[in-house]
Amino acid sequence: MFKKLDWYIIKKFLGTFFFTLILFMAVSVVIDISENVDDFVEKEVPLNKVISGYYLNFVPQISFMLFPIFIFIAVIFFTSRLANRSEIVAAYGTGVSFYRILFVPYMLCAFLLTGIQLYANHYWVPQASERLLNFENTYISKSNYHRSRNIHYQVSKNEYAYLENYSVKDSTGYKFALEKMRDKKLVYKIRADKIKWKTDHWEIVNYYKRYINGLDEKIEQGEKMDTTLALLPEDFGKTEQNKDMMITPDLKQYIAKERSRGVSGLSLFEVEVHRRSAVPVATILLTIMGYAIASRKMRGGMGLHLAFGAGLSSAFVMLQQFSQTFSTKGGLDPAIGSWMPNIIFTIICIYLLKVAQK
Repeated sequence: MFKKLDWYIIKKFLGTFFFTLILFMAVSVVIDISENVDDFVEKEVPLNKVISGYYLNFVPQISFMLFPIFIFIAVIFFTSRLANRSEIVAAYGTGVSFYRILFVPYMLCAFLLTGIQLYANHYWVPQASERLLNFENTYISKSNYHRSRNIHYQVSKNEYAYLENYSVKDSTGYKFALEKMRDKKLVYKIRADKIKWKTDHWEIVNYYKRYINGLDEKIEQGEKMDTTLALLPEDFGKTEQNKDMMITPDLKQYIAKERSRGVSGLSLFEVEVHRRSAVPVATILLTIMGYAIASRKMRGGMGLHLAFGAGLSSAFVMLQQFSQTFSTKGGLDPAIGSWMPNIIFTIICIYLLKVAQK
């Protein structure tokens, strides 16, 4: 059953956190406006579109990226104040234990905020990122609307496609090439000036085909040809650059589809899937560390607590970036790379709880 002390701490926790978050978001928006106002005015973007299409998507993208750090700072800040005013010591004096305070009000808030971040990372933030890109393509960089360049795509285990550029708007690609390999040798290649999607098939324009069988080679040329390929227009739209814009079910489906084709180099996408869960879970660990650090009343007070907390949070971010880079470029398993910072900081949490003043 909740006590007055629990509600008091919950109000302090959530109030400090949301105040910190809103303050940081306000500063971020002001800085972003100062940098982009010239573009908005030059492109004559309507004010309602700037607000609804840009800033309502910019704010969640930035805020959830630093969500755990804001929570950590909030816990350090208000817990340190409670300790300096001897409120925590007074609570201990009434018979409330160190762990009772930790596991009821603190963990309740931590799990609530973790749940919000889990949903946001898997669904809300990717959708906001996509809407933000659509806004920029529509109003800011109209000349390159939904155009990708130098696309390399593995169609199957032994087939590779290339496009110099591709327009999602009209499903048209330029400077197309498709190669088929057998035993690491080229057996077929087709090149074309243009490839365009026609409802259920591709139309290839100004094509040049080569069939290679050892020393024998057969060549075909033509102006237009309808053909079916193991490619769909949306396959060219899902690249490393826009993995952040796919909600998690779509991202997992994309990974499974590419793996079934024999495509390698999917670690970047797998890391993104694990990261969306690993980072919110870190909120729980950072809350425990913040409470263990700041609940001790010491000389130096809040400043020392904040300095120690800033060092730990910086170490966490650096370790996170380091392990994810190892997963994408160094061959480390994506799951291990994404969850390694949490594992290491779990050990730190246990140590801090052990030495915390109780």
